[in-house]
Amino acid sequence: MNLPAIVLLAHGSPDPDWMRPVAQTRAALAALAPDRTIAVATLGTEPATCLDNVVAALVAADHTTIVVTALFLSAGGRHVKKDLPHRVAQLKDAHPNVRFELTPGALGEDPEVTTALANVAYRAALATNAAV
Repeated sequence: MNLPAIVLLAHGSPDPDWMRPVAQTRAALAALAPDRTIAVATLGTEPATCLDNVVAALVAADHTTIVVTALFLSAGGRHVKKDLPHRVAQLKDAHPNVRFELTPGALGEDPEVTTALANVAYRAALATNAAV
């Protein structure tokens, strides 16, 4: 495959409702980039979303470049600073014929995201009839 596959890597949760906004983000990205394979992975061990299994499926589908993007609010925690680079290094070792790229930071730190969150928080406060 010529175009890199994109993996949105989220923390994960055993509560299935937790995954809803992650799935919505994936669908929105797929609409923006219909020519790309967009996958969701989590740090958890759930077989369907475990990072190792998601990557194995992409490799089996002949993807030779995989971009991993942290779907986290902040890059300030251990996961983005240490765990994700370590996991991507392990994937590189496990799949030496695949190019892996880890996008820097976390999506939540982008000014567009923080502005969008502020707008939603403002609307939510207005909806409660609070003085904003």
